[in-house]
Amino acid sequence: MKSQIRFILLIFTLLVAKSALSQLHFESVSHDFGTFGEADGKVSCTFRAVNNSRKPLIIRNIATSCGCTVPEFQRSPILPGDSTTVRVTYDPYGRPGIFDRKLYVWGTAEKPMAVLEIKGTVTPRPKSIAERYPIEAAGGIRLSATHCAYTYIYIGAEMQSAIGITNTSDKARTLRLEPIEESGLMTLHYPTSLQPDITESINFTYKNPSEAPRYGTIQDSYRLYIDNEPTQIILMAHGVGIDKPAKMGKEGAPEVQLSENIIKFGAVKRANSPLERRLTITNSGSGVLYLRTVECSKGVQAQFETGTAIGPKQSLTGVVRLTLSPSQAGFVSEYLTLVTNDAARPMRRIRVTAIIEE
Repeated sequence: MKSQIRFILLIFTLLVAKSALSQLHFESVSHDFGTFGEADGKVSCTFRAVNNSRKPLIIRNIATSCGCTVPEFQRSPILPGDSTTVRVTYDPYGRPGIFDRKLYVWGTAEKPMAVLEIKGTVTPRPKSIAERYPIEAAGGIRLSATHCAYTYIYIGAEMQSAIGITNTSDKARTLRLEPIEESGLMTLHYPTSLQPDITESINFTYKNPSEAPRYGTIQDSYRLYIDNEPTQIILMAHGVGIDKPAKMGKEGAPEVQLSENIIKFGAVKRANSPLERRLTITNSGSGVLYLRTVECSKGVQAQFETGTAIGPKQSLTGVVRLTLSPSQAGFVSEYLTLVTNDAARPMRRIRVTAIIEE
């Protein structure tokens, strides 16, 4: 008897679920726009649905996964047996490539009445000069960027990057880059004059010599002069000098472990400055760990010496000190950077924070 009751309840549940799912029946729930151009503008398609239930239905909302997809639908009740349409418009501007968007059709139930899908492939439009060179300098000179981030600059390697530059004026312009900050490792190559409608590049080359390696932060900056007049444009290049991965090796490699990744002093009184906390560096690997360099931001000091060796399975503990300045208030966030010969993570940055209470 119990098994029969369970069977009847199961059938009833399935029928109810099927009825709920078929209340608003869409002839198709997916549309493929195929391949079209970004320059072609917006594209639209229409989904047709029928109310198969015995009561009026209302589409309260259609949620989309992106603002580029806009649905239009009937907000008044859909009577039993009547049909309705959902028009979906997709805007491809700034979105080249393959797309696949979902639209969730919500009524009064806890689950959506239907899930619609649009997809396709957008071929990119030709970009304008202003888009390809968004940085406006002076005299019609435009640049693709002002910043070259190298991440790592390997010892014994020559690493290059470039910034595009173009002249949109009707006159030839002279160019000059004057150093503001120099590492001594940077070589620049750039055109000293640029004719109208000509595109060139400013080439940055870092060479970190093996015979006198530079570890840690490496940074260079230059001010751009056009026709011998200074501009507000400053070009920057920077990275972190580390050992070449191949020279670090994998077998018998060191591995850094820190007792803390964030040193939190919490709420403190300025009168208690300087603040101190002990930090332990452990070499959990099987090779010797070398502290290539130790860098601290404003107000931070660390009792770790550059060049210190830590043997396998050994640890080194030092004091990290934070000195608060009279001008600092509220939340303070500084850092301590360690550069080592750990091949997996050669640079480790430890945040040092405090909240100053007057």
